[in-house]
Amino acid sequence: MTQASLNVPPGAPIDKDKRNWIVTTCAVGGAGVAAVAVPFVSTFQPSERAKAAGASVEVDISSMKPGEKLTVEWRGKPVWIVRRTPEQLAGLAKLDPQLADPKSERKPGELTPEYARNENRSIKPEYFVAVGICTHLGCSPSDKFTPGAQPSLPDDWAGGFLCACHGSTFDIAGRVYKNKPAPDNLEVPPHMYLSDAKLLIGEDKKA
Repeated sequence: MTQASLNVPPGAPIDKDKRNWIVTTCAVGGAGVAAVAVPFVSTFQPSERAKAAGASVEVDISSMKPGEKLTVEWRGKPVWIVRRTPEQLAGLAKLDPQLADPKSERKPGELTPEYARNENRSIKPEYFVAVGICTHLGCSPSDKFTPGAQPSLPDDWAGGFLCACHGSTFDIAGRVYKNKPAPDNLEVPPHMYLSDAKLLIGEDKKA
């Protein structure tokens, strides 16, 4: 703090009390500006509370290729979007005898919206949308899309998901196999298509 900034003529003694008062006032004023600025900036970003409350998530799926999976976050959970191949879709019906709930009849209100209560468990057969959390103890299964014998999988594995924690397996429609620790199919969250390229997770036409 200089004499000029305190409006004191050159060579005159500086009033230390006045200087301290001005410095304190400037500091408080600056803090006030900062306090006002933070809430203003934060309005441009969704809060963590809004995210936790279930704000919907819009996803661009235009660049997804058959066989690819995209993961986004909704309500603090991983949500998978899988673009299935024609071969994967063709094999779904053959798996029914091996599955615990092939028609998604268990807990439909919690796990499978009405528009996904079909063999594909989806609105559009090509795209599968599911919460990537095992229904046993809440672990996140890993992708096992390649068919055939593999460690921890049967020799006739058709492709799907494996929860390595306790060995639960799910097909490419998130349906759990029989005699596994997981009691239910993977959850299909509320979702809808805004266009061929845009998917909205967290809302559907009933909302």
